[in-house]
Amino acid sequence: MSEYKSGFVAILGRPNVGKSTLLNTILGQKIVIATDKAQTTRKRIKGIYTTDEGQIVFVDTPGIHKPLDKLGEFLIDEVKSSVPDADVILFLVDVSEPAGAGDKWIAQNILKEVKKPVIIVLNKVDKIKDPVKKEMNLLTYKTLFEQNLPTAKISAQTGRNIDTLISTIMRKLPDGPPIYPEDEVTDESMRSIAQEIIREKILINTQDEIPHSVAVIITKYEEKENIDRIFADIHVEQESQKGIMIGKKGQKLKTIGTQARMELEKVLDKKVYLELNVKVTKNWRKKQKNLEDWV
Repeated sequence: MSEYKSGFVAILGRPNVGKSTLLNTILGQKIVIATDKAQTTRKRIKGIYTTDEGQIVFVDTPGIHKPLDKLGEFLIDEVKSSVPDADVILFLVDVSEPAGAGDKWIAQNILKEVKKPVIIVLNKVDKIKDPVKKEMNLLTYKTLFEQNLPTAKISAQTGRNIDTLISTIMRKLPDGPPIYPEDEVTDESMRSIAQEIIREKILINTQDEIPHSVAVIITKYEEKENIDRIFADIHVEQESQKGIMIGKKGQKLKTIGTQARMELEKVLDKKVYLELNVKVTKNWRKKQKNLEDWV
């Protein structure tokens, strides 16, 4: 009988290549928020996948791009700190387009010296119909590395070839007992999940600079048998942003609150009372303490 496998797998890549979608698809449920906006993922989030053969602890990381402020630097640090602990690294790329400057930067600055197994995961295969173009794009990613790295072609959106990817990862993991209890899917607290769901609804319902200027803090979380009561502050950096967040006659905030409450009720399988307040905290992204406590 083969040994049980367990280990950590870091998912790295540029913004919007599908890291969070991939993790949610593998787990069969939503534990990380996913939107088409950069910086949707702001911290490392663990997703735990357990089978009879082994346990894979996936670590979803923020999308990597050149940092423009303290928040950007913080996100890069989050990625870098996930690499040394990983047993396998998935370099997730969008195969519907050739490798760009961002992919090259990741290969040279983060993955070049890595001694752990790296798999180039070519996502969005369903978006590219021309097999010749697909192979040419694949080649642009492979040539970012001196050694010949294994590849996997998948669609995080449709689930195509995910089983093959899981088998490839399992073969590369060390033997060992489960790291987490078998029924756990994440080590995130419900408070943290609520915070992220509220932020996702803000990202979906706002434009331009607002998504990047927002931090959500749960100020109070009361758990009762029939209802959870959640109170949260939404921090923005300017008065004008506060007006946009609240919207005409409070409509924007009401929409965000309703969407977040409905999703939380689905996750918790019970009633949720949600109260949102918008506050102005000037330049919060430039303050290290805010980044450590709020992101």
